[in-house]
Amino acid sequence: MRKYIEGVVEHQLQCEIRRYNTESLQMRWPGLGAQEYDIWFTCTIRHTDGVFIITSFLRHTPATPTPGQAHYRNWAAIADRAALTTSTVMLVLTRSPSVRVGLVKQQSLHCQFDVDHKAADLTVEWRLQRHGERTTLFSHSSRSGQTKGSGVPLNAIGRGNASLTLPLTKQSSEGTYVCLVSVPPLFGSHDITLHIMEPPRVSLNVDATISLVDRGEQKVVCEAEGYYPLDVEMEWFRESSGGGGGLLPEKLVTVLYSSHRHHQDGTYSLSAFFLLHASLHDSGSKYFCRVSHSSLRMPIRKSFTLIVTEYDSWNAALWLFFGFGSILVMVAILFVMLPRLSSARKANQHKPY
Repeated sequence: MRKYIEGVVEHQLQCEIRRYNTESLQMRWPGLGAQEYDIWFTCTIRHTDGVFIITSFLRHTPATPTPGQAHYRNWAAIADRAALTTSTVMLVLTRSPSVRVGLVKQQSLHCQFDVDHKAADLTVEWRLQRHGERTTLFSHSSRSGQTKGSGVPLNAIGRGNASLTLPLTKQSSEGTYVCLVSVPPLFGSHDITLHIMEPPRVSLNVDATISLVDRGEQKVVCEAEGYYPLDVEMEWFRESSGGGGGLLPEKLVTVLYSSHRHHQDGTYSLSAFFLLHASLHDSGSKYFCRVSHSSLRMPIRKSFTLIVTEYDSWNAALWLFFGFGSILVMVAILFVMLPRLSSARKANQHKPY
């Protein structure tokens, strides 16, 4: 077992030893020195950060056979200071107990095994458990030579590598994949959980700096697109320019949200928007949209700075004057031209041609 965990710090490992029942299958292990009355244990070593899981099968041969040891519950108790000599005869290892992968990606699920002899009766299987249903993806028996499914090269199995290569991932690829390795009377397996994680693409409908006049308004939209799964969180905040560095950003409560939009590739989109009312005391404030998602180590932030200029009442009045003046001139022209057009029309009606 030691060669598979070299370089690992001791406190990163969890070890569990259990008695192992061969389900009343009493047969002699093909290895050297094995007996039909051997007692079996499993030793499972887990890396605390989820780097790997190793399950080893330990064989102990008692000095004399004890009757009624077909089931491990009938075994004699082991004293506190008793020392049992065991041999590791088989192990099953995965270096991918939990996998996070995006959509339309090639992914391999690691499964490795080692046996202390050339196993003539070896079976390797991969199963998928999803929504309460179990599907066999691959199976190979060295005894019968039969192979069903694909994803595991047969020449790799001969080297102890049972890793499964998946087709391009899609939403339905999520689930628990089970690697099973059997050499009678031993049966080892590891569960590998595959999570589809697609990070969102975040954008704003405004530039990094926007300028508005006092009392002006603008709709600001934050868009998160192409994420999976559905658990996304979007928030808008404001950082005042004159509040000092000690104040926390203010969360906006006037934000509205669209419904989640589901796309053909299985991903989702969501919009968070609000109506920005510009005022002079907000000039220089920074607004940012923060998007959190299970696929992200850190939330994504997109921001803009608001610049507010003073409302010029004189210019506004001047534009209003010219606007009304233009309208009055047009009305006057129409008032003068309409009688002439009417007279010309009547004159044309009395002409014989």
